[in-house]
Amino acid sequence: MIPYTTEPLTDFSKGENRQAYQEALEEVQSELGKDYPLIIGGERILTKDKIVSYNPAKKTEVVGNVSKANQELAEKAMKTADETFKTWSKVKPEVRADILFKAAAITKRRRHEMSALMTIEAGKPWVEADADTAEAIDFMEYYGRQMLELKDGKAVQSRPGENNQFGYISLGVGVVISPWNFPFAIMAGTTVAAVVTGNTVLLKPASTTPIIAYKFIEILEEAGLPAGVVNYIPGSGAEVGDYLVDHPRTRFVSFTGSRDVGLRINQRAAVQNKGQLWIKRVIAEMGGKDTIVVDKEADLELAAQSIVKSAFGFSGQKCSACSRAVIVEDVYDQVVARVVELTNGLTVGDPTDYHHFMATVIDEAAFKKVTSYFEVANEEGRIVAGGTADDSVGYFVNPTVVVDVAPNARLMQEEIFGPIVAISKVKDFDEAIEVANNTEYGLTGAVISTNRQHIEKAREEFFVGNLYINRGCTGAIVGYQPFGGYNMSGTCSKAGGPDFLLLHMQSKSVAETL
Repeated sequence: MIPYTTEPLTDFSKGENRQAYQEALEEVQSELGKDYPLIIGGERILTKDKIVSYNPAKKTEVVGNVSKANQELAEKAMKTADETFKTWSKVKPEVRADILFKAAAITKRRRHEMSALMTIEAGKPWVEADADTAEAIDFMEYYGRQMLELKDGKAVQSRPGENNQFGYISLGVGVVISPWNFPFAIMAGTTVAAVVTGNTVLLKPASTTPIIAYKFIEILEEAGLPAGVVNYIPGSGAEVGDYLVDHPRTRFVSFTGSRDVGLRINQRAAVQNKGQLWIKRVIAEMGGKDTIVVDKEADLELAAQSIVKSAFGFSGQKCSACSRAVIVEDVYDQVVARVVELTNGLTVGDPTDYHHFMATVIDEAAFKKVTSYFEVANEEGRIVAGGTADDSVGYFVNPTVVVDVAPNARLMQEEIFGPIVAISKVKDFDEAIEVANNTEYGLTGAVISTNRQHIEKAREEFFVGNLYINRGCTGAIVGYQPFGGYNMSGTCSKAGGPDFLLLHMQSKSVAETL
């Protein structure tokens, strides 16, 4: 195993670090309103149609205008990527890995710039944005090292007079459709996983955060990635996304987003189009409805802190966010009281101010969706904190706690993707696990307990891809907690894990008679 360490987070208690981040914010703000081109085969292409990126904390402030791909340009990008694959797939894995290591080093130098851009374009508070950038660095370094471990294949048995080898080859052109909630980490991670395994990429970033992806292409170019390996083509899902998913030369689709879009991609990718020689692979991470279970034998302060931080970090806009808490009745009132106290103590405001724990939801559509659940909350339970919002300047939704919610209620079943946590009371730990599993998702979950038998029961029966014991349910670390879930949470692809790169390659067995 090649040694691997994660990128440390920035200590913003130090004045020099706060000053450096503030300067990065000023640098990003000095570039507001710029135009950004598509990048196909290294060529910058400006189009009349634009995707306008807005600052969610100042909803009329234009971060930038990004050229928008259409089907004609998508076809140009496909032909470029298809042609580039012929040479890129033959480049030595060590060389491909070195480009990732160089890109990681450049990102470290530009760290605060990338984080500050997420603060402006995605509404990420300082700590959340810094962690996003750190994770992007981790993905680059981890996947580079993983490729070095896989490059020679795996050992298989040989017999007298026969030599057998087992190795991996690249797939082809991959379509990477990345999300806005981790606009750097997931976008970069899914892109470089495809690249380091010898594939070429058509990158369609989320329309709310396309500039972060553009800046990453600049980093890859500086790191020496050949033109045409990654092609930057922002565009609408209906026009460009569907076209590329359906394309006969698309070999795989790597998608992170909603359940409905993920299922649609999976369905479309299953169809053999004219000229298509392969079954397309779909790598999908599609969301969650994640539960923290609190046992009667538990550190109750830890329980309350874990619920609040997991529910309201980045305004609950993480697929791993705690949107459900299931608490055993013996400690229910105590934990709820502390959750309310902690929630009321959270600061909400413009993310450029370091002191704010929470900022906005991503855009107007998200604001309308999340706030529509206030009415549902009043019908299905009691709002004991929050339940208010303000979109006069930006899309601010206050952290909201809803108690006494039935396990089958909408609040306990539907992915809200905002700062609302629903809390249910159960009679004992067995019922708590039943309720925790009572969802079509299976991404993350946490158990707060000091009872070893209960912990082992959760280890066996809590049906999630990422289970955390005595900590919150967000914050998987690359190389430590491979990330991906069951059921409608996706294909359990386990990003940041030892088998993720294998999804981007195919194995080949060669037997030679001597």
